[in-house]
Amino acid sequence: MMKPEINDHVAVIRIDHPPANAWDLTTMTDFGKAIAQVESDPSVRVLIITGAGDKFFSAGFDVSDAENTAAISNLGRDVWRRLDRFPKPVIAAINGYALGGGLELAMACHFRLLADAPRLKMGLTELNLGIIPGWGGTQRLPRLVGRAKALEMILFSQTLDAREAFDCGLVDRLVPPEQLLDEAMVMAKRLAERPPVAVRCVLDAFSAGTYEGLDQGLMTEAEGAGTVRQTEDREEGFAAFKEKRKPRFVGR
Repeated sequence: MMKPEINDHVAVIRIDHPPANAWDLTTMTDFGKAIAQVESDPSVRVLIITGAGDKFFSAGFDVSDAENTAAISNLGRDVWRRLDRFPKPVIAAINGYALGGGLELAMACHFRLLADAPRLKMGLTELNLGIIPGWGGTQRLPRLVGRAKALEMILFSQTLDAREAFDCGLVDRLVPPEQLLDEAMVMAKRLAERPPVAVRCVLDAFSAGTYEGLDQGLMTEAEGAGTVRQTEDREEGFAAFKEKRKPRFVGR
């Protein structure tokens, strides 16, 4: 069972399905439940997703569970979209190979930190099997690396090493492998100190603009601006500014 590790407002979920952290129906179902638990837990302000072990973040779909392809794919699309629209910041700490559905998962997270390991590869290699990326890859990859680069990666099943992934904008930061989770935790704790209601409103506005278009994004932003004006955190933020001290946000 995949359970979140929760400490100081930060949850860590480890994809743990040896040897390649690939997605069979059981793993996908457990992961979806862990995501739901984090989303509903008011004590959690930030989520980190990483892979168990040191070789794979996730190698994507588990071909040994082909009989459950439809169920796994439907869950993958739904859970990845849920993460893309998650109300709390999500950091992918990419500790190893991220291929196919594994890369699609990383792209659905808000931030991507990548282990700067020499043999690590990332790519959407589905066309090598005569199939296509089906868990959001055709939509999220061009938003990160541009249309031409995304087409090249997908149509030629091109894989990138760590430096190439960083240079084209696929990941946000390269980190020495032994420091990856520590760096992700530092970032998560900084995010956890931000005003949770305001953070959620920003993420909602981003999501609305992406999924429903600019007009809806602007409307959601305006609604969020009205929401935060009524919060205790807004009062605390203004008081801390006047008193020249660090604010202590409580999420109300």
